[in-house]
Amino acid sequence: MKNKIFKTLTRWAIVTGTVFLITTILLYAIKVNPFEVYKLLIEGSLGSKYKIARVLNVWIPLVLCSCGLLYTFSLGLWNIGIEGQIMLGAIGTTAAFKWFYPSLPAIYVILAGFIFAVVAGGLWALLAGILKTKGGVNEIFAGLGLNFVAQGMILWLIFGPWKRPGIASMSGTEPFDRHLWLSVIKGFKVSPAALIVAIAVFLATVFIFKYTRWGLFFKAIGDNPTAGTLFGISVNKYSLFAMFLAGACAGIAGFFQTAGVYHRLIPAISSNYGYLALLVVMLANFNYWPVPFIAFFFACLNVGSIQLPMVLNIDSSLSGIIQGLSVLVFLCVYNYQKLKETTSDEH
Repeated sequence: MKNKIFKTLTRWAIVTGTVFLITTILLYAIKVNPFEVYKLLIEGSLGSKYKIARVLNVWIPLVLCSCGLLYTFSLGLWNIGIEGQIMLGAIGTTAAFKWFYPSLPAIYVILAGFIFAVVAGGLWALLAGILKTKGGVNEIFAGLGLNFVAQGMILWLIFGPWKRPGIASMSGTEPFDRHLWLSVIKGFKVSPAALIVAIAVFLATVFIFKYTRWGLFFKAIGDNPTAGTLFGISVNKYSLFAMFLAGACAGIAGFFQTAGVYHRLIPAISSNYGYLALLVVMLANFNYWPVPFIAFFFACLNVGSIQLPMVLNIDSSLSGIIQGLSVLVFLCVYNYQKLKETTSDEH
């Protein structure tokens, strides 16, 4: 146990140091003071209540999507379609708001929007799962294709049935009635409901993997699908179930993006959080405990990098470079450690 903890800490120390070193060299190469950049990243993400609120508004969908991806990754399924599943959650939310309000009280409409988002995201993921299990279509290609379809649906709705009165605009649909906006903490623009649900979904995910048969079967199938079949575990059934759970989590993220952040449906409603969640889960090495911390780090990078172009004339894509570099270095270090262990066992 102590040896495992030591190896984990060593791995993270090497990853952190290497990413810091490479980023520093890159910044020096373009004649920018790296420590000024790091200072701006910290101040831009944690320098005030407003900035912390923005970080949390990124952290919430990242954690939700990452939890969903843990289910599919445990089975060896690459759910690239998580991005489209966020979009379907947002579409489901908007549909409920438009269809039921003001005929029903706002609280019931919000609840209906949440349910629509979960079901829409889950079914969209299930479609990719069916294409995989029944049609033999690789889930990567199925997911990517459905992402484009989901984006097309949003654009069609914004410029068609749900367009603003008298004009269609890339800014999205008409804002929802304020009664449908999720309440926020005064002076801190974060929905307490969104935070509670994100934490609850994470804890539920931990519970499922640690204490339920579902989690055991997910891991068993992921480790050896053939052995799972021999023991009477339906690989297809659990694959579809995992896809639905992942889509449901992404749908919840779409709900909060729509009802809690933008208060309308916009073309970029997913904000690429689905793709970013893929990096979070890979950097977590497909384990659940590191997920909220890595998601918070990535959220800080996303928010903190916004002011880099204005202050230092550096493109905000630096955050993406650091995120991608973190995953790349982690994979190199992890695989090196595994290779070293294998070599030592052989000797």
